[in-house]
Amino acid sequence: MSEVDSDLSLLCDPLTHEALQVTQAKELRGSVSGREVRFQDGIPVMLQAADVQGLNAKYQKLYDRFAPLYDVAIASFARLRSGGLEKRRRKYLKELEIRDGSRVLEVSVGTGQNLRFLPPTATYYGVDISIGMLRRCQKNLKRWRRSAFLVQGAAERLPFVDAAFDSVLHMGGINFFSDKATALREMVRVAKPGTKVVIVDETEKITRSFDRSPVASVFYKDQHSAAAAPVDFLPSGVCEVSVKTIADGELYCMTFRTSRP
Repeated sequence: MSEVDSDLSLLCDPLTHEALQVTQAKELRGSVSGREVRFQDGIPVMLQAADVQGLNAKYQKLYDRFAPLYDVAIASFARLRSGGLEKRRRKYLKELEIRDGSRVLEVSVGTGQNLRFLPPTATYYGVDISIGMLRRCQKNLKRWRRSAFLVQGAAERLPFVDAAFDSVLHMGGINFFSDKATALREMVRVAKPGTKVVIVDETEKITRSFDRSPVASVFYKDQHSAAAAPVDFLPSGVCEVSVKTIADGELYCMTFRTSRP
């Protein structure tokens, strides 16, 4: 099996978890329904209509719109607040357990800025609801001479088979998710038994300051719940739950481990 076939074989129907068949023409079809998977710019589109309603629809549009400026904005912010992008991100990336040959999934991969700082000896997969961010990620990976298998999909319905990944990361989006509990259950489902999952997002300390920013306030103006680690939304059965604040209290880092057999 080629590397591309191996990547495609990890995909499943995000709604039914139906297996997908890879045709000789490298097309994807549902093994039961026969539905074809559409590709956009070489990226499998694995979204259902229900995935892009409510808050998800809002943030998909926002991230598509801001994708061309996103990298410049976050690099400038990190330089001012944390001594640079790499220094800020390594504060939580060090929590990941990545070995040679590991399959690593980043949920809400965005423009791929985390991937550039991770070991090149693992295999990386990224899912995001915004095709604009994924296109930017493609360009970044090419420039960095790195690779990742990218999919457009929703965190609440991950388009991957059960127990596919050795490491799972999410950074910078769960505060906005339409359904945090379902997203966390999905991350657990696609992780192998005993996998450490790392969840990072902004704390109330920094989100309050965004009220003064005309750009950042657009993202947060409809958020009614506090920006806090979603411990109460974790599914039963996970263990070794830990929450700490990093980056001078501007980010929370929640880690937990999926149950072992």
